Amino acid sequence: MSRDTPTTPDDAESSETAEQSETSETVEQSEQSEPSETVDSLGEFGLIARVTAGRTYPESVLLGPGDDAAVVTAADGRVVITTDMLVEGRHFRRDWSGPRDIGRKAIAQNGADIAAMGARSTAFVVALSCPADLTVAEAEDLNAGLWDEASRAGGAVVGGDVTAGDHLVVSVTAVGDLAGAPPIRRDGARPGDVLAVSGPTGASAAGYALFVAEVEDHPDLLAAHRVPQPDYDAGPAAARAGATAMCDVSDGLLADAAHLAVASGVVLAVESARLPVSSALREAATQLGADVLDWVLGGGEDHVLLATFPADTALPSGWTVVGSVVEGGEKNGAEGAGSVTVDGSEWTGVRGWTSF
Repeated sequence: MSRDTPTTPDDAESSETAEQSETSETVEQSEQSEPSETVDSLGEFGLIARVTAGRTYPESVLLGPGDDAAVVTAADGRVVITTDMLVEGRHFRRDWSGPRDIGRKAIAQNGADIAAMGARSTAFVVALSCPADLTVAEAEDLNAGLWDEASRAGGAVVGGDVTAGDHLVVSVTAVGDLAGAPPIRRDGARPGDVLAVSGPTGASAAGYALFVAEVEDHPDLLAAHRVPQPDYDAGPAAARAGATAMCDVSDGLLADAAHLAVASGVVLAVESARLPVSSALREAATQLGADVLDWVLGGGEDHVLLATFPADTALPSGWTVVGSVVEGGEKNGAEGAGSVTVDGSEWTGVRGWTSF
């Protein structure tokens, strides 16, 4: 899930990295659009034709857009499927994020879920609801963001739907391949395992706080809020290393750790001193008078992975041990199995995001 946040189009280009640079194809498509041309004037099928023209697909896509449904391969007879949506005013604001940012974010949150199962993304289906006055150039930029991130995740956009609506809504369904391996579920953590993360948390929450405060001193944190950067290789690597349970951190480290704890019937003991915290995050917290651990433990939308491993495991590159798995009971500083502690006690600060 995503946290309440607003986004803006004026920052689309400034948030681009080398990884996000436009392809010549995208530039050519954008040049064909008049600045004032809207999706209403172009029409549903004209828009679909525009955003699907000239795309190439990986070998896993046997049939792409243009038919009633796409056809993709399922190498080992199974597919991993997930879906999530972004709603304007709820999950992003167009005055904070550009269309390309929104497209990338929509794919990233789904691709991270596929990676959390130990799988690799193969295909994405996108349903778009947009106002009639959305410009064609904005729609093309959003589509470019979808494709940029889908390619980075290892897949392609193979189809979808579009309709008119009062606000911009992007709903993505992702399909993944386990390549013959078992899925890494949430219910496999056992006492004695270590708890680890595939990257730092808190950057998106910090960026959100900076946007609200109208502080522009930390462009990397602002960019982290606009577009998360999942490591799509981290999930399959963790699976090969013997991860016993795994999930992505979308609602906040503690909130998602609780899902693992409940599913596995254990207590997850987080050690705050072991959490990776950047100097930029600490500086932003000091500047805003915030508790940096509220961002690290309770901030969502970083889309790093959280997993448990047997204690003697050599963790894959990029993974950091941040705690351990213990049996439930009062002696562990928690009410019992299914809970999460921080430094031996129940955390009283921000715990994470909920949709309602």
